[in-house]
Amino acid sequence: MEHLDATLALLCAFAFLAGFVDSIVGGGGLIQLPAMLLLLKGVPVPTVLGTGKVSSVAGTAAALRRYAGQVPIRWQAVGAAAVAAGVFSFLGARVVSLLPSELLRPLVLGLLVVIAIYTFWRKDFGSIHAPRLPESREPYYGVLIGVLIGFYDGFFGPGTGSFLLFAFVGVFGYNFLSASASAKVVNVATNLTALAYFAYTGHILWQVALPMAACNMLGSSLGARTALKQGVGFVRVLFLVVVGGIILKLGADTFGLHF
Repeated sequence: MEHLDATLALLCAFAFLAGFVDSIVGGGGLIQLPAMLLLLKGVPVPTVLGTGKVSSVAGTAAALRRYAGQVPIRWQAVGAAAVAAGVFSFLGARVVSLLPSELLRPLVLGLLVVIAIYTFWRKDFGSIHAPRLPESREPYYGVLIGVLIGFYDGFFGPGTGSFLLFAFVGVFGYNFLSASASAKVVNVATNLTALAYFAYTGHILWQVALPMAACNMLGSSLGARTALKQGVGFVRVLFLVVVGGIILKLGADTFGLHF
């Protein structure tokens, strides 16, 4: 019993940290999922993923609630992206069984390196909220982004939050805070799609998922509050740190390095 309590306490601590980071720039899965795979030995991988999705959905929703009303969210565009992403995330998950997702890893690695260099080089990137698209055209771009990133999220996954953040800043002209809030709307949609599938197939350990969800929500609320207080400069720096972490992880996987 003590061993189970200690394991759950560790999982909750990682869920809190994942929620904090994910609420600001995404990438919480890099913290939460490896911890779950390590600590829940013997549990089938689909069940680990399903259990983690409960935590992720709860945390993302909590972050979105904190952002809503505090930063501008263009709901027409972001809603269109969320619906498209939710549908195509499911399609991506179905296609992954037909094609080897490893084929994407070098391409994604290269794209993330470009994103990191561009964001670092452009010091003013994402510092000013100045939407550059006509409001009537934003939903169309939102659908396109939702289709591409939603499919990618279902098919492969790593870096989805970073790609969303970069898209809302680079394509729409949002600042990092508004882009982060907008990304949460899309994340909720894709996570709910995945959660529905895992719940339907019975791949959720609710006795683990619910405490983790509560801790993820606490971390997400604190993270969103910190981002709102510290501003776009803080979000930009953390974005670069998380993208760097994803690059290192994908690079190690691509070249077969183990640390």
